[in-house]
Amino acid sequence: MLKAVILIGGLQKGTRFRPLSFEVPKPLFPVAGVPMLQHHIEACAKVSNMKEILLVGFYQPNEALSRFLSNAQQEFKIPIRYLQEYSALSTAGGIYHFRDQILSGGPEAFFIMNADVCSEFPLLEMLEFQKEHGNTHVILGTTANRKQSMNYGCIVENQDTNEVLHYVEKPSTFVSDIINCGIYLFTPEIFEHIGLIFQKNQQDLLLEEQMNGWQRAEVIRLEQDIFTALAGREKLYVYKTDRFWSQIKSAGSAIYASRLYLNQYHKTHPERLANNEEGRPTIRGNVYIHPTANIDPTAVLGPNVSIGTGVTIGAGVRIRESIILHGATLQDHSCVLNSIVGWDSTIGKWARVEGTPSDPNPNDPYAKIDSETLFREGKLTPSITILGCNVNIPSEVIILNAIVLPHKDLNRGFKNQIIL
Repeated sequence: MLKAVILIGGLQKGTRFRPLSFEVPKPLFPVAGVPMLQHHIEACAKVSNMKEILLVGFYQPNEALSRFLSNAQQEFKIPIRYLQEYSALSTAGGIYHFRDQILSGGPEAFFIMNADVCSEFPLLEMLEFQKEHGNTHVILGTTANRKQSMNYGCIVENQDTNEVLHYVEKPSTFVSDIINCGIYLFTPEIFEHIGLIFQKNQQDLLLEEQMNGWQRAEVIRLEQDIFTALAGREKLYVYKTDRFWSQIKSAGSAIYASRLYLNQYHKTHPERLANNEEGRPTIRGNVYIHPTANIDPTAVLGPNVSIGTGVTIGAGVRIRESIILHGATLQDHSCVLNSIVGWDSTIGKWARVEGTPSDPNPNDPYAKIDSETLFREGKLTPSITILGCNVNIPSEVIILNAIVLPHKDLNRGFKNQIIL
């Protein structure tokens, strides 16, 4: 019997995802037409003997999360529960806090996945790899280029046995080009190792005699506290994948993740991809259109476009490399490129909304998406354009490389600005 745990974080997290995370918890943001978390759950549901999926985080239970959970349970016929931490306990603290829930029913092993990764999720291959290596703990790894590897957890492996010999989280100098993908397969024994760190934290805090010591003792990080300790002890192994993988930290990376998932739909969900048909809009490349969207047949969409529920798109509209969210209206002959258009926003006639793509270097097979800072040398870094919810763009203006916060009525064009 197997289980899966998805770490979804909480409100203090996802700040780089603003203003989109104001309206919906980041793990429920739609990527390639479905909530980010659904891709994880679909992958888990394909694993035979998967008995339960647990979400662990510190979001207050809310209507959007409850609705998503009940819909997902009905669709995938698998129990899915949300376990709320009393405060942010980090990646290992959260699963240690809920260890009894995870171990109930006696699973032989369980997956741990970060919600903000986009992947082909080679879970079956990881299970096979774990059996071959004597039921140990497994990290999913992939190859990055030398420079970017230092932005991730780096893994030094024994090339013959795939054992993790050394693990360093975000090193300051080059350590290895194998990076941690944030997807793990553990046996219940992992809780013994986390428990040792918890006891050590308690003793350290007792010495400090701090009032909030008990709470802080539970803040344990898988990467820095557990993996560094297990490396080189024949307890931790890395399964390397050459399939697609990316992080979803910023709004710009959501468009890239959408492209990866839309491309995967050819194999997994061809019914989600729009086709060129008589009396329908022109489709170029991979496009997802929700059935409730109302699109003029003269519009041209794609590549890499996803259109949400109840969206209205007028005559002659051009959309490329963009996500259009629920209830948005794009009036006749408007043009949207490399942008995310927020819920219930309106773009006027002949207006142009454009951003700068933040894609990895296409000439480097191991390049990953850069986590750009918002500002560089006092200037806004050019990136995708984001319209928060309920933003109105007037006709015949250009919005270029801008972030517009919710509920704004613009009266002119803007470029390279955050409109507060």
